[in-house]
Amino acid sequence: MRFSFIIIDENDDTIKEILGLFESFPNYFCAGIIKDNQNAINQIIKLKPQLVLFSIPTKTYEKTFTSKNVSELFQYAEAIPYFIALGKSESNAFEAIQSGVSDLILEPISLSAIGKSLFKFEKRTPPNAINSICIKSYSDYQFVALQDIVYLKADNNTTDIILHNGKIINAYKTLKHFENTLPFYFLRIHKSYIVNIHYVFRIHFSKSKCYINYNEILPFSINYRENIDAIVRKINI
Repeated sequence: MRFSFIIIDENDDTIKEILGLFESFPNYFCAGIIKDNQNAINQIIKLKPQLVLFSIPTKTYEKTFTSKNVSELFQYAEAIPYFIALGKSESNAFEAIQSGVSDLILEPISLSAIGKSLFKFEKRTPPNAINSICIKSYSDYQFVALQDIVYLKADNNTTDIILHNGKIINAYKTLKHFENTLPFYFLRIHKSYIVNIHYVFRIHFSKSKCYINYNEILPFSINYRENIDAIVRKINI
């Protein structure tokens, strides 16, 4: 996976259709599905997706995420994602592009249309080149490859970083710090845990358990259900 995206839509059928089309593009990870359009901007800022897909409302009085909301984001958001609007006619295009939308796909959505739009997105958005982090402990600096990190565990005001070889590195930073700085494929599932989703192979909802690296079991909490749902979508694909 190289890119993260979110979907903003209240229609379950549209969401299902988009997710189905993205199964043909394994380099993409759905980081969130937002149905509460009134809270969409806050969620974009929180999730920091590289790509956002949303449907242009057909009626002006509908309380949905619109091109004007895209324009609003440009005023204060640090990182602006690539917006793909889904519209029913070309008449939607002018307003969308004027507001900062990067591309418009006419409905009904086709695999070829999504593919062309993603190709344009990838030409403008190179993948994140960061592949390691530096862990400082007093005068000691350790460089850790992100792909080697299985999960992170809070330990008071420090964080234990557990690697795939079983080694544990202690970092003098809080879990919140890593939640805000690590790439999108590190998701918080509990007040004490962040997991690298590449190492998750099973989610057990009735037991609230997340199975990691085939030999460890971590708890997850309902407060992070959106992140758990995102992992489930990844596992299903």
